[in-house]
Amino acid sequence: MQNNSKRSGLKGHEMPDLISAYRPISGVPDEMVAPDGTVRPGWLGFMSALDRLGPEELTARFQRSDQYLRDAGVFYRMYEGSQQGEREWPLAHIPLLIADEEWQQIEVGLTERAELLESVLADIYGENNLIREGLLPPELVAANPEFLRPMVGIRPMSGHHLHFCAFELGRGPDGRWWVLGDRTQAPSGAGFALENRVATTRALADIYSTLHVKRLAGFFRDFRNALTDMGGNGSGRVAILTPGPLNETYFEHAYIARYLGFLLVEGEDLVVLHGEVMVRTVSGLKPISVLWRRLDGDFTDPLELRQESQIGTPGLAEAVRRGSVGFVNSLGSGLLETRALGAFLPAIAQSRLGRDLMLPNIATWWCGGAEARAYVRNNIENMMIGPALSTILSIDDDGETQDAGQLSDSERAALLARIDADPKVFAAQETVKLSTAPVYVGGTLEPRPITLRIYAARTPNGWSIMPGGFARVGYSLDTAAIAMQRGGQAADVWVVSKTPVEKVSLLTSANKTIERNPSGNLPSRAADNLIWLGRYAERCEATVRLLRAWHLRLAETGTENLPLFEATREYLEPLGIDTAEPVPQGLLAIIDGAVRSASEIRDRFSPDGWLALTDLQKTANRFAKTIKPGDDATRAMTVLLRKLAGFSGLVHENMYRFAGWRFLEIGRRLERSIQIAEIASWLCGEDAPDGATEMLLEVGDSVMTHRRRYGYGHGNLGVIELLITDPLNPRSVMFQMSELLEQLKELPRGYVDGQLSPAAKATLKLQTELAVADVEDITPQMLLDMVMGIYNVSDLIAEAYF
Repeated sequence: MQNNSKRSGLKGHEMPDLISAYRPISGVPDEMVAPDGTVRPGWLGFMSALDRLGPEELTARFQRSDQYLRDAGVFYRMYEGSQQGEREWPLAHIPLLIADEEWQQIEVGLTERAELLESVLADIYGENNLIREGLLPPELVAANPEFLRPMVGIRPMSGHHLHFCAFELGRGPDGRWWVLGDRTQAPSGAGFALENRVATTRALADIYSTLHVKRLAGFFRDFRNALTDMGGNGSGRVAILTPGPLNETYFEHAYIARYLGFLLVEGEDLVVLHGEVMVRTVSGLKPISVLWRRLDGDFTDPLELRQESQIGTPGLAEAVRRGSVGFVNSLGSGLLETRALGAFLPAIAQSRLGRDLMLPNIATWWCGGAEARAYVRNNIENMMIGPALSTILSIDDDGETQDAGQLSDSERAALLARIDADPKVFAAQETVKLSTAPVYVGGTLEPRPITLRIYAARTPNGWSIMPGGFARVGYSLDTAAIAMQRGGQAADVWVVSKTPVEKVSLLTSANKTIERNPSGNLPSRAADNLIWLGRYAERCEATVRLLRAWHLRLAETGTENLPLFEATREYLEPLGIDTAEPVPQGLLAIIDGAVRSASEIRDRFSPDGWLALTDLQKTANRFAKTIKPGDDATRAMTVLLRKLAGFSGLVHENMYRFAGWRFLEIGRRLERSIQIAEIASWLCGEDAPDGATEMLLEVGDSVMTHRRRYGYGHGNLGVIELLITDPLNPRSVMFQMSELLEQLKELPRGYVDGQLSPAAKATLKLQTELAVADVEDITPQMLLDMVMGIYNVSDLIAEAYF
């Protein structure tokens, strides 16, 4: 391309400034600028629209999309380097545009490839004709850790091995798209593709609406319906099986489950009885017939597969054998990701299809063959060498793959010697030279290498290809920088049509009948986390109120050498709360516990609730570094209380009154009653220090109520009645017992044939004891006995439901 400041790449059009300043790399194909210097379809109008916004507006819009991702809690877990832990989702703000005409060719090519991979997998676990005919070396199957021998001869429940695949594509120097790798084990990223679309359109909604970009919702709707049909249309019959919150893409698992309305389960949630897969719910065991797994196949069953697995369920392989459960994808499908398999797919395609694949895969050689090994030796400078059975793409740095072109002569000779010594364990792939796409950096566009990840889903009408997917974009020109674990970014992919596109949603057309999911289909683990979320929230509030009362008095007196301060310290220290810290680490630990419990149930937790909770966590951590004791800390605690109230209000007003809300409410009532009773037992004893009664009213948020009801008389008795036995005060122990009893009765098996559950009976007993007690007879010991009774209720709930 010429480097003049204003180019006319398209006849009769002047180039936008963003394109004019863009410098593609010589000899490398570019996604925006064609080899002849013209702008590819769709890009000119898009860049002109960006140009009109100007740098300041464009930067503000991109910041808006980043803020959306932060608010939504989108993250990617890092396992390496100094950034270990949760990393904010790295969005590359400029989407990749692909013309509909080109996309249709990709769709046809990937549909063809998906069908070929299905036939290969069916043969490997079936008749083994490919090995018998010499089209596939037996070593690549028999010695492959992804070959799950217990699955041999088993026909999947649905009749198909593959239902959801991902393909990594790159544009080669010849301008064609090449398949860099197949993802059939547990393809990730579809949920992130959705979030990329939402975040990108938040910034560029006006431009998006004019470009006829194909929607993604129809793809997910069709696949959801296909899985529901596969499961027999029964309630709760489809579930997403996740390794858990520590997995790098757990956010996506929860997001997809919430988006599609499927259960999200972990291995410990499932049990296999008589060959049937059941999920432990608060209503008892419920059948599951389809598992969309997001963990490697060999980890699913520690009984027959990987024995050391802690995230699987014993007996799942037997359930597959009996045909009672179907997996997406079938156990053992990770075999298709084997690097060396690419060396044999061209011949298999010729044999089974009678033609070359429309989308060829990257050139691959298995060093176990003499002819291939000789070719690798003669062309090693242009090769990436790695384990033959590895499933890592050549663009990723797996620590074992080597770019032979970057080695010294002696290192290359040593590598060749290793290949000669054990050739069957090595495979070579052509060194990838990826195309580039524009990335917005500091107000200008710069080229960066990209790969395209596209998803295919099996439906009753055949394979459906997601019209977009997402692009992995490098943070530098190094192709290894594309890997997400290495700092790569992700960009939305817009398939641009010349004509208006159909606007689709997940909602189906109206039916004459309504099918509702029963409220009891709540996994026991989720219910347990909901209870603890409620408990942590109430524990946090009680602690914050105590600390606010402490610092308010410290600001007023200027000294901690008073009996009330000493008594408060003695109460808080065993709870891990150090009053010497303005925002104690113990308080931060309570908030972290709430966030941890919420993270376990992201599929059941509203984005607004999550945002409110994480905002509380961030604010508390910021205060811990900046505030001082006394007045400063008093104001900080007031801020935290407001944020807690916002969180509680969102939950109370927005959560549907299913079983999940009831368990959350039960947790709140349990903890609030424990906190009020314990604090009252400490502050209302005969030896309570001066000012204890006033502090108890503040902690119980009942100062104004007490003044209206009792004036300034009645001493401790009025306080005890208000906070312990008053059935109308939402802060009293009596009120908590009444609410707790109501929620326990509404739970599955909470009130059957006129009989209360053991937990409800124990609560009724506590409630009755308070109802018949005279306020003068309530002593600190009675309150402590009440606390022990509440703990017993908690144990009975756990025994019944968890």
